[in-house]
Amino acid sequence: MKIILFQPQIPQNTGNIVRTCAVTGCDLILVRPLGFSITDRWLKRAGLDYWEGVSVEVIDDLEQLLLTTSARFYFFSSKAETCYADQSYLPDDYLIFGSETSGLAPLFQEKWPHLFRNIPMQSGARCLNLATSVGIVVYEAWKQQGFKTNFR
Repeated sequence: MKIILFQPQIPQNTGNIVRTCAVTGCDLILVRPLGFSITDRWLKRAGLDYWEGVSVEVIDDLEQLLLTTSARFYFFSSKAETCYADQSYLPDDYLIFGSETSGLAPLFQEKWPHLFRNIPMQSGARCLNLATSVGIVVYEAWKQQGFKTNFR
């Protein structure tokens, strides 16, 4: 699995997601612009010593990546109709999450509306924390794979 964070803004969230990737065997792709430096001390502190065990790539153009990949991919948004748990995940899927402040660019919803999934919440709730959302979806996908080690 590859976790993709589209323009993440909060270093502590990304650090926590690095930890999730480390313990589940997922790779991480960060899409610029980032709201922090990847040398940021809060980012490193939140990820502790897990950074070295995770493949992290930083890219500029998510749309280009998605147009050229043969992997399946899914977006996660509170605006989606289909529940994340209703999806069957494969080990090489890309799981894409939006920025904490602005979510995903409308372009993705316009181009791939059928690939959007949500995490159910109480009526009137705005959104979950990004690191929490990633954890929920990654563990569902990993569960479906029988918690096999080394997702990569």
